[in-house]
Amino acid sequence: MKKKGTSLLVSLATVSLVLAACGGGNKSGGNDASKDNGKENVDKSLFPIETSNDKDAIKGGTLNVALVSDSAFKGIFSQEFNDDAYDSKIFQFNVEPLYTYDDNFAITNDGPTEVKFDEKAKTATITIKDGVKWSDGEALKAEDIAYTYEVVGHKDYDGVRYDETFKNIVGMEAYHEGTAKTISGITIKDDQTVVIEYQEVSPAMLNAGGGIWSGVLPKHNLKDVPVKEMAASDQIRKNPVTLGPFKVSNIVAGESVEFVPNEHYYKGKPKLDKVVLKRIPSDSIVASLKAGEYDVALSMPTDIYKSYEDLENTTILGREELSYTYIGFKLGTLDKEKGEVVTDPKAKMADVKLRQAMAYAVNNDEVGEAFYSGLRQNATTLIPPAFAGYHDKDLKGYTQDIDKANELLDEAGYKDVNGDGIREDKDGKPFEINFASMSGGEVAEPLAQYYIQCWEEVGLKVVLSTGRLIEFNSFYDKVKADDKDIDIFQAAWSVGTDPTPTGLYGRDSEFNFSRFATKDLDKLLKDITSEKSFDEEYRVKAFTAWQEYMAEELPVIPTLYRYETLPVSNRVKNLDWHYGATQWQNVELTAETTEK
Repeated sequence: MKKKGTSLLVSLATVSLVLAACGGGNKSGGNDASKDNGKENVDKSLFPIETSNDKDAIKGGTLNVALVSDSAFKGIFSQEFNDDAYDSKIFQFNVEPLYTYDDNFAITNDGPTEVKFDEKAKTATITIKDGVKWSDGEALKAEDIAYTYEVVGHKDYDGVRYDETFKNIVGMEAYHEGTAKTISGITIKDDQTVVIEYQEVSPAMLNAGGGIWSGVLPKHNLKDVPVKEMAASDQIRKNPVTLGPFKVSNIVAGESVEFVPNEHYYKGKPKLDKVVLKRIPSDSIVASLKAGEYDVALSMPTDIYKSYEDLENTTILGREELSYTYIGFKLGTLDKEKGEVVTDPKAKMADVKLRQAMAYAVNNDEVGEAFYSGLRQNATTLIPPAFAGYHDKDLKGYTQDIDKANELLDEAGYKDVNGDGIREDKDGKPFEINFASMSGGEVAEPLAQYYIQCWEEVGLKVVLSTGRLIEFNSFYDKVKADDKDIDIFQAAWSVGTDPTPTGLYGRDSEFNFSRFATKDLDKLLKDITSEKSFDEEYRVKAFTAWQEYMAEELPVIPTLYRYETLPVSNRVKNLDWHYGATQWQNVELTAETTEK
């Protein structure tokens, strides 16, 4: 079956873009969009990564920060209970991890603690530096670190962090199951030293986020709060006690947060008097920046880049995101009692040829050019290029090939029985795929419709789940709950500073939203985290094998690698946006007000 190619007219607020991406038989993907929209794509090499303001700083001042989001934020000030990128962008001002990392994401000892890893003993020794205090003046203690593991490992913990990383600690599973009152593999040596023993060790532990948990909870502030009530407690959401350079002074739930300096911060009092963060919708942010209302814009949309690239009062920083956009297939459910994924061989999207055909039907290079000014590009694997040592650059992934898509669907038995141009299922019955996609921003709707049209070009009827785009928080609630009205979904992952994929795709990971698990996948993930992977050559091969397997089985389609921008007003000084380098206590202002 083969349909005639058509073009998709996408109307945006400032420009009309014609996408010819769904043209029948187009195998190369082409670059038609960049020609049709009349725009040149952005030269990403020209973005600075830090401010270059050499003017004299004023004393104090208020930094006005915008969080660009079309949905209210949750406001969870805890690494242990947070599960979305917006909150993590907010709490970077007041929540500080136990250790820092360098530009290769390797753990360093420049933070509140020193971490020593003993490969032979299979232990990590965490030593708190002298003088490190919580924002209420209480000293950070080893018991706080141990308590954090007890919270995450508790049977009533309802967050998403209890996975293989925590189960790898000696005695953790016995504690979680209630057969032990303590975690035998965690030993408090003294007030400033805790030793954690692991069942297995891997080189990932040398990386930030790679196995040695970086978060910490204040036991003195939370010990009377039941674990099952902790995520919703005032101690987490309204009056958090934290380690970062600032502390929360006022919160308007979902809308704004005011921070003041943490006078107990171990690196010294910050130079700003206050940080005021407000949520602002994406359709208002450019006008607000132009009016000088904000100094920094977090989560700035790149789909509207052309509307803010020439702001005279702003410098735009840029960097590769440690993330990717993807389309996921619902292939099973999460057994919450067992805490593991159960893949359903009879799921609607279970046929791998169907999944591969849907990947071949779309042109993501053209999406990146037309919708994002070239600031996004076709994703080929589930390891972003920022992790150059492990990203498989030889894996080509999926580029548009309409003929191949049709061939795969024919082979799988999805055929147009009645001649209406839409394929029926393998039994000749009507076949409809429910597609969940998030609302927010100018291109959310046209992008979703673009994918729907591309799939229609190969005879697949795809409709929006609920009949419309879904608000951010509701979207993830539905995806996490394995809503029966969702067959496929479009989302994104921030992979953090460790590329090890177990936390996103492991059998016991709640983040494994596609609910795909096989014995082969278990083995491939174990190879990446095994002791053999201390041999770098073995580790690279293990990453490559996993990427190839996921590209073949395709429980998710990696769609776009992302480049992010950070508009910063010209009065901001000493803001370094290199990964691991941003230290808000050093940021200063060179004028009382922001330029307009």
